[in-house]
Amino acid sequence: MTPLAPDLSAFLRNHLPNERGASPHTIASYAHAFTLLLRFAASRLKRQPSELMIEDLDVGLVRAFLEHIEEGRDNTARSRNARLAAIKAFFRLVEQRRPACLEQAMMIRALPVKRTDTRLIDYLTREEIQALLAAPNAHTPSGLRDRAMLHLAYAAGLRASELLAVRMEDFPDRSLSSVRVLGKGRWERILPLWKETQTALRVWLAVRPGDHGPELFLNRDGQRMSRDGFAYRLGLHVAAAAAAAPSIASKRVTPHVLRHSCAMHTLEATGDVRKVALWLGHASIQTTEMYLRADPNEKLALLDAHHPPLIKPGRFRKPSDKLMAVLAAATNPRNQQV
Repeated sequence: MTPLAPDLSAFLRNHLPNERGASPHTIASYAHAFTLLLRFAASRLKRQPSELMIEDLDVGLVRAFLEHIEEGRDNTARSRNARLAAIKAFFRLVEQRRPACLEQAMMIRALPVKRTDTRLIDYLTREEIQALLAAPNAHTPSGLRDRAMLHLAYAAGLRASELLAVRMEDFPDRSLSSVRVLGKGRWERILPLWKETQTALRVWLAVRPGDHGPELFLNRDGQRMSRDGFAYRLGLHVAAAAAAAPSIASKRVTPHVLRHSCAMHTLEATGDVRKVALWLGHASIQTTEMYLRADPNEKLALLDAHHPPLIKPGRFRKPSDKLMAVLAAATNPRNQQV
C-alpha cells in the first residue's frame, strides 16, 4: 500500500507551481477538490484523511464521490468536471512516481467528463443587486465585511478565488480607487472602483483586525475567508434581500452569479463585448460571447434591422408511410425521452 499524503503534498506544493506553472488560483481550486474528496473518502472508509492510501482512491470511490458532490452538495455538472480534472491531474503524476499504481491511475484518468448543456447564464437585475448589497447588517463587523465583499465581487466582476485572494497591498499606493487582481492563467489586471465600493471598503477596513493575515477579508477566527464561508454568507444575504426584491428568491445565486451580473450590466452599459472581456480578464473573447446569448437587446436589434421574410405559409402533411412516421417523430427532440 502506498501512502497518499507525500504524493499529494508534492503535487500541490511542487508539481503544480514549479513543473506545471499553475497559478495560485488553480492550486487553490485543486486543493479544494481534494479537501472534498478526502473528507468523503475518510467518512466512507472510517479513517482519518492522513491515514488514506493511494489505493483507497479507486475508480469506484471516485465515481461515488462525483455522484455525491452532484446530489449531496448540489454541484453543477461543470463543478463536477472541475473536481474530476483535479483528480486526473494528480493521477497523471502518480503514473510517473508510483509504477505499482499505474493501472489504477489509467482507469481513473479514463473516467469520462459529463456533458453539459450550453445554458443561458444566471444573473441578477440591477434592482436585485441593490437589494443584495443593502442586505448585510451595517451595525456589526461581519455585516460590514460582507457588504464590502459583495460590493467588490460585483463591481470588479471577480471570481470567488480572486476575491478571497485580494490582499491589503493590492490597492496601489494604499488608495482604494483601484485594485490589482491576479486572475486565471496568471493574467493580471487593474480595475477602477466605484465610489460606493470604495466607501464600503473603507468602512470595513476601519473595523478589520489589524494583527492578522494579509488577506483583505477574514473569517471570525481571523483566518482568510474560505469559498464555502463566502458562499454561506452570500446565501444568508440572498434570503434577506428577498424582502426588498422577491424575484431573487427564485434564483440560484452563487458567488459566480455576481460576476455574471457585473458582465451583463457592463454589456448593457457599453454594448461592447470586448470591454466586458477586458474587465473580466478573459484570455479569449470567445469566452465572453456567452453574455451576448443572454442579452435580449442583441436579439431585439436584429429584429429591428430586418423585416420578416415574405414566405407564404404552407400546409404540413403527415407522412402516410408508418416507417416514415416513426422517423418524423424521432426527428423531434421533444418526443424523445431522456
